[in-house]
Amino acid sequence: MDISGLHHVAIIASDYVRSKRFYAEVLGLQVLAEVYREARDSWKLDLQVSDGVQIELFSFPSPPPRVSRPEACGLRHLAFRVDDLDAAMSHLAGNGIECEPIRVDEYTGKRFTFFADPDGLPLELYEA
Repeated sequence: MDISGLHHVAIIASDYVRSKRFYAEVLGLQVLAEVYREARDSWKLDLQVSDGVQIELFSFPSPPPRVSRPEACGLRHLAFRVDDLDAAMSHLAGNGIECEPIRVDEYTGKRFTFFADPDGLPLELYEA
């Protein structure tokens, strides 16, 4: 097998409009496509994270909650690479989003922080 990269991460939102605003406006991800799938009563929004990497944001009627804390088995978090962690945190704070205190990766020496999307999904900013 020859994996050449990451294509997408899929996220199911409890409130599609709120999450669409968060990912597209607050985080500034570019909207590539948006489709309403009538048979599923579901929206699908494709957002560009970086060249060739996307987030697929879905809505479904009454999705069950997913445990993410304490450290549940499965996908732990989604990390975004940023060039300036302080500027990114300031932008989030300006949009009413709290970040955890900055930590330093003990192996790489790089700074990072965590915050959450509107459904509490843990997200990370990792300074390049």
